[in-house]
Amino acid sequence: MYKLLRSFLFLFFICFSFEAFCQADTLKVPVDSAGISPASQQKPVRKPSLKADSTALKTAQKEKAPEVVKDSARLVLERLPKQAVVRSAIIPGWGQIGNKRWWKVPFIYGGFVSLGLAIDFNQRYYREFLHELQYYAKNNQFENPLYNQQQYSYQSIVDAKDFYRRNRDLSILGCVAVYAVNLIDAYVDAKFFRYDISDELALKVYPSAKPQFSYANSTPVPALTFKLSF
Repeated sequence: MYKLLRSFLFLFFICFSFEAFCQADTLKVPVDSAGISPASQQKPVRKPSLKADSTALKTAQKEKAPEVVKDSARLVLERLPKQAVVRSAIIPGWGQIGNKRWWKVPFIYGGFVSLGLAIDFNQRYYREFLHELQYYAKNNQFENPLYNQQQYSYQSIVDAKDFYRRNRDLSILGCVAVYAVNLIDAYVDAKFFRYDISDELALKVYPSAKPQFSYANSTPVPALTFKLSF
């Protein structure tokens, strides 16, 4: 019985192996006459690139976006700030006149004239005290007899010279500041030239009483109320 069972299992395994071999032989990939399989001749499929997709999407959006067309009036308004700054840079106050703010021109030139006079005054005394110091270094006395009679010290003349030099430098910086304010004012006026402030805009201020919250009492406190109406 045992030998019969072993023979049966041996024949079963032989049949199973033969069937598997036949199936594997039928699944072989056919090749052509050159020995190349058709599957190897197929081109590999490329995955879509995210960068290419984003570029194509941006291009499509640009093509669909409507073109912004500016009329002549808007172009003129946009050129006003640059034009006003250039004019005020060439001739101070010219930009203010172009912005119809001619009443600012006297203030600009008043600042220039005042600072110019201050520069001339401080420069004159600075040169005078500097000359006295140079003369004192050579002759051991001041050239102006008034300084010798009143017994001015050498250090006091040095301090006076430094004082007028500092004031002269500050006056020059003041001229530069007035020139810069002239440019900034021309730009701001031209920039806000297009904005129309209606007469209906008003700010009202009136007294009121606000309750004071505390544990002891709740007496009202006088206050001011601001109301902005459009």
